[in-house]
Amino acid sequence: MNTFFPGRWIGGVALILGPVVMCAGYLLRHLSTVTALTPQQHAWAEAQPFAAYGQLLAYTSEPALLTLSYAVFALGAILLFPAFAALAQRVGGGLACWGATLLVAGLFARLYFAGADQTAFQLTEVMGLEQATNAIMKEYVDISYGPWRIPVWASVGQYAGSLLLAIAAWRSGVLGTARSLMVLLAGGTWMGVLKGASVPDVLVTGLLCVALVPLGVQVWRGRPSAPAGRSKVLSW
Repeated sequence: MNTFFPGRWIGGVALILGPVVMCAGYLLRHLSTVTALTPQQHAWAEAQPFAAYGQLLAYTSEPALLTLSYAVFALGAILLFPAFAALAQRVGGGLACWGATLLVAGLFARLYFAGADQTAFQLTEVMGLEQATNAIMKEYVDISYGPWRIPVWASVGQYAGSLLLAIAAWRSGVLGTARSLMVLLAGGTWMGVLKGASVPDVLVTGLLCVALVPLGVQVWRGRPSAPAGRSKVLSW
């Protein structure tokens, strides 16, 4: 298994750290917004049509905390790239390859969104909150969709890819029904620019940790996957 990308060591570590770091990113994005905004500001942000208003306001209150949360989130997306590749390698077959490829396309979209997030935050430093918010929201759709709408189309890969990879993992017996469903659920989290994270986002990504971390330990140690009992609907 160590002959092909990402190999045993990188793949195993990525399967362990990728979902954990991504879950930490969701948790920090949620907690940083709650910490930065007063109850009145939070109520105002909830009444706005886009989460971007609240995220920009939160950044001006706690720039270091918001930067940390967005940085950890971006790092999680990077680590999930070799993690999904390792899972597809473990599963084998065309369905798994298509699923992992689409998921990685979704991760590339997340990194584009991360760049847009950072640019928006820096604009508040230069222009001030009000002017920066007005300028960003005026062009929000074009910023979010990206050039030729490539990032937004790439983001669709997350939803389709998680479905294909979950089915392939279940059919191969690498993951049972429960953990395959966890991979599928984690693929339903939001995508976009200046999005706020919620407790359900943290919980769903936590399920991805439950699904992939044990497999990562197996890959890292070079052990074959235990049969998941794919003929049984109730299987781990």
